[in-house]
Amino acid sequence: MNNIRIAPSILSADFARLGDQIRDAEAAGADLIHIDVMDGRFVPNITMGPIVIEAARRSTSLPLDVHLMIVEPERHLEAMAKAGASRIDVHWEVSPNLHRTLQTIRDLGCEVGLALNPHTPASFLSDVIHLLDAILVMTVNPGFGGQAFLPETLPKIQQLRAMIAQSGRSIDLGVDGGIQNETAKVAVAAGANVLIAGSVIFTDKHSVEYGVRNLRDQVAQ
Repeated sequence: MNNIRIAPSILSADFARLGDQIRDAEAAGADLIHIDVMDGRFVPNITMGPIVIEAARRSTSLPLDVHLMIVEPERHLEAMAKAGASRIDVHWEVSPNLHRTLQTIRDLGCEVGLALNPHTPASFLSDVIHLLDAILVMTVNPGFGGQAFLPETLPKIQQLRAMIAQSGRSIDLGVDGGIQNETAKVAVAAGANVLIAGSVIFTDKHSVEYGVRNLRDQVAQ
């Protein structure tokens, strides 16, 4: 698959240098910036909100992929869109009125994404896949960065790639969690085309530029 997109996750960035690190990621050829919004309810951690999204929007021309790991996401969609989100991903697990939520995202002028936890079957998307621009497979249990990739999610990635092909739509299939050089390769082989990566890009061990370009080189081999 040649259209691999790299999405650095700023959850792992140095927040004292956030703007600079986002600009470094763009200069290195990143395709979009991934922003994890956590509320301490759907997941244990609490992270960032519209103020950080606004700051990221001022720092880059890249699309901002805003991943809402929160309950009642419909209450916050407008704020995320106004802050500068290009795409908003909500979780299937917390959206009882899913069609309405997805349509609201579209009406706000954002691309529509739907995220699935590791235990959620691919088949649960069958009734809404026609509404989606992106599917996000959690390859760890959501809530913290730096976790190990769950290989049992690979069959689901394969199933979703087949469902996308059958739909006839151009839908991004992203993987989020534990994405390193080797796990990126197996995720791409299974059908993913968006690699959301945090600690492999934002680290003291090397530059952001090296992290982005090395990840892309690994999956191109």
